[in-house]
Parts: sequence; structure tokens; C-alpha cells
Amino acid sequence: MTAAAGSSGPVRLMLNKAHYPVTALGPGTRAGIWTQGCTIGCAGCVSQDTWAADPGMLVDVTAVQAWLAGLPDPLDGITISGGEPFQQPEALAALLEWIRVWGRERPAPLDVLVYSGYSLDRLRKDHAALLDLCDAVLTGPYVERLNSPGGRWQGSSNQRLTALTELGRERYEEESGTGASPPMQVAVADGRVWFIGVPRRGDMDRLGDRLRSAGITLDEVSWRS
Repeated sequence: MTAAAGSSGPVRLMLNKAHYPVTALGPGTRAGIWTQGCTIGCAGCVSQDTWAADPGMLVDVTAVQAWLAGLPDPLDGITISGGEPFQQPEALAALLEWIRVWGRERPAPLDVLVYSGYSLDRLRKDHAALLDLCDAVLTGPYVERLNSPGGRWQGSSNQRLTALTELGRERYEEESGTGASPPMQVAVADGRVWFIGVPRRGDMDRLGDRLRSAGITLDEVSWRS
């Protein structure tokens, strides 16, 4: 069991959701982990349901590790988003350290991509040890007016995709800035519909209009407060 130094209990993570397979947030077939809690609050964020810190969503990091260990192949990588993962540094460290060890035991390479609304400079200043456990990070706040085609996994053109390891460079540098359209994925779980990916400005409103024309109403959506 993973425990913090000097603590008597397990490390816990505020978790919004975890999903497999994810094919829209990084190369290959991936596991997606979304943390709960973000104080950055970018205007136009499509994941406003992840903003509020909610102690009722705390889970032991060991439970997330067990979920990952039980996933089937293929599993090419893990994407961690939010919320703001770096606002839970102790839990993020426990998870990433375990992934690093577990990944070495697997027959095929497994990369870790982490999304953050903070700048890369700030992460290097405040969380350098965590960056050492990532293969790539996508950094910077979402800016709605800069949402335009360009990066494959960026939400807005100011955001920066940085490869941090040889595996990260192998998998991400060829894809960065290609101008390829960002993929979107639809998943259904626990009676809810999840839209996974990086929509362009207006995509979600257009989707809502098309669903309404088909007689389907979206009562609660994460991209409006």
C-alpha cells in the first residue's frame, strides 16, 4: 500500500472518473484518469464538472493502481487530466511512481501524458520531480479565443506539448503541430454519456442542437456552469 511519509494512512486522490479505452487524448489505446478539483477555471472549459474540490470523491491511489493493473491489452499509454492534476502533487506522485515501476514490467512501452493548466516554467519550478515521472506534458491554460485547428491534442494554440523522455519524443514529436483534426470519442458509463477529446469552439453547442433535433435533450452538461 502506498502511504505518504509520516502519515498513517494511504494516499488519496480526488478522482472525477477513469475510463478505458481512450483513443482521443494521446497516441494509441490508452487509460484515461481525470482528477477532481481545479482552481484555474479557464473560461470555456469543457470540463467544468471537474472544478469543485469534493472530498466525497476521494479514493485510495491503490484503487486506481489496481484498476490500471486489471486493464486488458492493448494499453499503449496513460493520460491524466482533470481538473488540475498538479494541485494534488502527493497523490499524483504516488500514482506516477507506481506507473513507472509497473510499466517496466510490461512487455511493451507505456507512456504517460499529463495535461496541466499551468505553464511548463511553473511546473519546472514547483514540480520538477513530478515532471521526471512523465513522458510528455501538455501545458498552459485553455484560451477560448485561441481554440483553432493546429495541434492534435491541444485545446487552444497557446498550449504547449512537451516530450520529456525518449519514449515521449518518439510518440509525440511527430504528431505535434501536424494540423490534424483533434479526435473525439463518445463513451457511456453509469447512465451518463462522456465526450472525450478536444472539441473545437462551438462543437459542443452544435452537437446539442443536432441531438435536440433528434429528440434527445442534454439536461446537465460539463461545459456550462
